[in-house]
Amino acid sequence: MFALVDCNNFYASCERVFNPTLNGKPIVVLSNNDGCVIARSNEAKLLGIPMGAVAFQLKEVIEKHQVKVFSSNYTLYGDMSNRVMTELGKFTPEIEIYSIDEAFLDMAGFDRYHNLIEYGQKIKKIVTRNTGIPISIGIAPTKALAKVANRTAKKNPMFQGVCVLDSPEKITEILVKFPIEDVWGIGGRYAKMLNQQHQVNTAQDFINLSDNLIQKKMGVVGLRLKKELLGFSCLKLESISPNKQNICTSRSFGEMLKDYAPLSEAVATFASRCAFKLRKQGTCAKTITVFITTNRFSEKEPQYSPSCVVTLPTASNSSIDIVEYSLKALQRIYRKGYKFKKAGVIVSEIVPKDQLQTNLFENKNPKKHQDIMKSLDTLNNWYGREKVRLAATGTGRKWKLRQEFKTKCFTTNWEELMEVR
Repeated sequence: MFALVDCNNFYASCERVFNPTLNGKPIVVLSNNDGCVIARSNEAKLLGIPMGAVAFQLKEVIEKHQVKVFSSNYTLYGDMSNRVMTELGKFTPEIEIYSIDEAFLDMAGFDRYHNLIEYGQKIKKIVTRNTGIPISIGIAPTKALAKVANRTAKKNPMFQGVCVLDSPEKITEILVKFPIEDVWGIGGRYAKMLNQQHQVNTAQDFINLSDNLIQKKMGVVGLRLKKELLGFSCLKLESISPNKQNICTSRSFGEMLKDYAPLSEAVATFASRCAFKLRKQGTCAKTITVFITTNRFSEKEPQYSPSCVVTLPTASNSSIDIVEYSLKALQRIYRKGYKFKKAGVIVSEIVPKDQLQTNLFENKNPKKHQDIMKSLDTLNNWYGREKVRLAATGTGRKWKLRQEFKTKCFTTNWEELMEVR
């Protein structure tokens, strides 16, 4: 058996944890630069506010219904996610963190010793009590059915947040009503094809199709999905490596950048953050990609979106090295006369720091900056993020995101702890 645990309206719920007066009120969370809606509370959904809606176009609705608006606060959301996943890990021997607000739990054999509905309610109660984040739980014999059960638990109040599909009869009862477009792995293109060409409207309609037809239209992935919906487990929990194989830091700018100086400060900052992430996971990177882009939605402005890849002589996690080569890449692609909206740095070809392959033709010591970086990280860990940084990252930071409605980082910054009176 598998359980899929999903945090309800996660970003909005994170904001409510530290401001209970928001309970029951419509909330929207905006993307970088306060551009568009990326999360909504149930109350905001009932007002008809769509996902991805441009923020300034919602001004009338927001004022009329007193919708609470927040800038995205990923530091807070990431920490709250870690808290939820830590709590979930107490209930199962194995967990797969599927996204920032979702996780699969291995519940094999639990039905021998527990009533699964009661156990699910226990998980729900304790996680919500200890983190403040409401969750929904779907339990079923396969991961695809756990997804179905989770969505059912979330949408249907009669399940009180926990749906268990532990018999063929229960599975069929749900699948005959479950829309095909909501099935895990069925995207909009497949849903449209199945609906128009084969009159498939529900998950039950899908599993009634022949294997040959599904394989012809959707390949082995479609066949595997059918077996999962029939109750035959094909997808195991994935033990994800804690080390990422590519690390990207990119941001849209608060204002358009024309000059090289502020653009280089932004790229240097992104490069430095990539280096910190490498050190945090004990790895080094061999390749750096730098990209800059103009605003593709501004039809009157000339468009230019180049990128440049550079290879380091020896893989490194030194901020000094990563910034140096990132700025060399930026110099190659920067052109005057363009207004840049976004930039980013990607580090790849990542290897463990104790498995470095040195370059025969380079005299550079790969551990030259090790002590400096250790001191840098220690100081920033003690005094706050980027309190000590390279001069190349600048001080003006005209490129910073526009975040007019951002709340404090209550759980990760000593200076932003909640004040209780």
